[in-house]
Amino acid sequence: MAAVDRGTCIDTSMGFTPTGGLVMGTRTGDFDPGALVYLLDNHRTTAADLAQLVTKQSGLLGISGTTADMRKLLAARGSDERARLAVEVFCYQAKKFLAGYAAALGGLDTLVFTGGIGEHAAEIRSEICAQLEFLGIHLDAARNAAHAAVISTADSPVAVRVIATNEDSMIARHTHAVLNGQSPE
Repeated sequence: MAAVDRGTCIDTSMGFTPTGGLVMGTRTGDFDPGALVYLLDNHRTTAADLAQLVTKQSGLLGISGTTADMRKLLAARGSDERARLAVEVFCYQAKKFLAGYAAALGGLDTLVFTGGIGEHAAEIRSEICAQLEFLGIHLDAARNAAHAAVISTADSPVAVRVIATNEDSMIARHTHAVLNGQSPE
C-alpha cells in the first residue's frame, strides 16, 4: 500500500523489503522482530530458514494453513475458521494502513484498489471500506459488485476507484529505462 500526494509517494507499507507492511499471500507483513529472535534462540532456526518462513510460508498461506489464494479463502471462509481468519487479518491490516495514510495526508480525495485482490475481490473492497464512512468513503454496492471503474456513491466525498494494472509490464518498462540510462518515470 502507498500514500500518494500530488503524484509523489509519501509513505508505503513496505519496509527494507516487501516482507513488511500489509500481510501478503506468502509474506508476513508487519511482524514483531522479537519473534525472529525467539525462533533463533529456541528452535535452532537458521537465517535461511527464517528467510524462507517470512517470504514463502507466512501471510495468507501461513494463517490459513492451506492457500495464499484469496479466491479460495473467500470460498472457504464460511466453513474454515483459518480461512476466515486470513481474510479478516488482511482486511483489518489494509483498513488500518488506509486510515493511517488518511491521517498522514490530512484526508483523502481518491482511494484506488488495484492488483489482483484489489481489482477482482469485491467482497474484500467492501470489507476494507466498511466503517470508514467517517473518512468520506461511501461504496455503491452494485458498482462494487460489478467491478466498475468507480465504485463509490455519486455523492461520496472520496472517489473510490478500481484500476487494472500489469505489474510485469511496468517492471519490464522500468528495467528497460534504467538499463538505457533513462529515468523510469
